[in-house]
Amino acid sequence: MIGLLQRVSEASVRVAGELVGQIGTGLLVLVAVERGDGPGQARRLAERLVAYRVFPDAAGKMNLDVREAGGALLLVPQFTLAADTNRGNRPSFSGAADPAIGQGLFDVLVREVAAQGARVATGRFGADMAVSLVNQGPVTFMLRTPPQPDA
Repeated sequence: MIGLLQRVSEASVRVAGELVGQIGTGLLVLVAVERGDGPGQARRLAERLVAYRVFPDAAGKMNLDVREAGGALLLVPQFTLAADTNRGNRPSFSGAADPAIGQGLFDVLVREVAAQGARVATGRFGADMAVSLVNQGPVTFMLRTPPQPDA
């Protein structure tokens, strides 16, 4: 499972003009579910996202996690992060999970983040979304919990 996180001062997601998710300070996380991922990868990614220290403390060092910074997470499903771009001029999505599995594991991720006491908003799985953000820093990191072998 892949999470591309960006520290933001604000972020939102619209589907067909309708606001479906919005946060102020926090993390916008684009999420891809890979073939072979299971609930363990979703739980581990949730733990890492909530505990990842990317917000500045009083000394300006990245020592605070999203909860300590008073922020929230906006989780946005984005299967294209699982693309294989190593060959040719067209990405291959063979590494992405089947959409039904992807949606189920995305839902597990959302529940796990909330269970850890973090405020969470989401995009809409499978929708054509318009994502807006103001990246602070800019600060962007990719976190990955590798798929299970032989899956």
